[in-house]
Amino acid sequence: MQLLEEILEKTDGKICKHCLGRMLSKTIDGEDNVSRAESLNLDLKDECVICGNIFDKIDDELFDKIHNKLDFLKVEFDSFIVGSRIDKEIKQRDDVFIKELNLDVEPIKKEINRIIGKRLEQELSKEVNFEKQDIIVNVNLIKNPKVRVQINPIFIEGKYNKFIRGIPQTKWPCRKCKGRGCEDCNFTGKQYPCSVEELISEHILKATNGYEAKFHGAGREDIDVLMLGSGRPFVLEIKEPKIRKIDLDKLEKEINEINKGKTQYHDLKFTYRNRKAEIKVSSPDAYKVYKALVECEEPYDKDKLAILSDLHEIHQQTPIRVSHRRADKVRIKHVLNLSCEAIDDTHFEMTIKTEGGLYIKELISGDEGRSQPNVADKLGVKAFCKQLDVIEVSDK
Repeated sequence: MQLLEEILEKTDGKICKHCLGRMLSKTIDGEDNVSRAESLNLDLKDECVICGNIFDKIDDELFDKIHNKLDFLKVEFDSFIVGSRIDKEIKQRDDVFIKELNLDVEPIKKEINRIIGKRLEQELSKEVNFEKQDIIVNVNLIKNPKVRVQINPIFIEGKYNKFIRGIPQTKWPCRKCKGRGCEDCNFTGKQYPCSVEELISEHILKATNGYEAKFHGAGREDIDVLMLGSGRPFVLEIKEPKIRKIDLDKLEKEINEINKGKTQYHDLKFTYRNRKAEIKVSSPDAYKVYKALVECEEPYDKDKLAILSDLHEIHQQTPIRVSHRRADKVRIKHVLNLSCEAIDDTHFEMTIKTEGGLYIKELISGDEGRSQPNVADKLGVKAFCKQLDVIEVSDK
């Protein structure tokens, strides 16, 4: 066999069964690379010039380290994959050898990962899953083998309501100390005592024994705005959960009972990683419905309320109040439906259905001319949003 002769000549017979079988994997049939090499009955030298006998490090001692690490972490999982680190010189030698012989075979790290993965599958009764895995067992085979376990996050999707004003959606670091803790924030590091995020995440973190939570909302309402109706979609990301199997229905009831009158969370379910990005991207059919209490600086002409229904295409330059954190540009948004109900000479209620991303407070006040057209100009009096509630957020 010409290929075998070339391999033995290039290595002077200094090649291990793993590397020889791998180089011949498209030429000789066998259960694995070692069995392919053994079928040739060759007297190979002890030293391997390709891998430096790195496969000898995949021994009982290494698997003891893996088991000890998993036992120490007390991590719950059903699926895993194996990753490995090797000396870059070994990888380079392997790559050069494969290229010089023009072979289409797997690289050395793939065999290392497979060997470790197959044995762990048997010993742990868990499944190797390349598409979606609960943990990653990382093995460092440089010098003395070391083991690190990466616990992948879980993602929980749902909707929330906010029934009282003054609660931000996410944890808000203290403006003065930037979260470090100071007298102004009573050394909490927070601008506000609680948030929609924290009122659910503290309970989920406890149930999962997770390290940290991150809240991903489908937009956000201002701190002084209620979130009513069917709720705003969100995804809660729990990092490094030691416990993955939790009863979300039971937790939802418990969390809602604890937060009764403040926040409520609905339809909690496990979801996938990409969902946190998907809920932030509005489809052309996405919309939001608001109810605004409008206060005018002086009495308004009630007959003019009817002309507000003509508001349709709105050109909004980035509002002054968010200009410090958003790019200054003009955004074109559309009002889909608008109705008004007079309350008294200086107040009326406005219900408005819009595309996502339209700033309602600025639509009412005009924001010093940055929002055109606007309610104040249409009525001919200075007007501002006294109170705002989100009634509906579409989940399309």
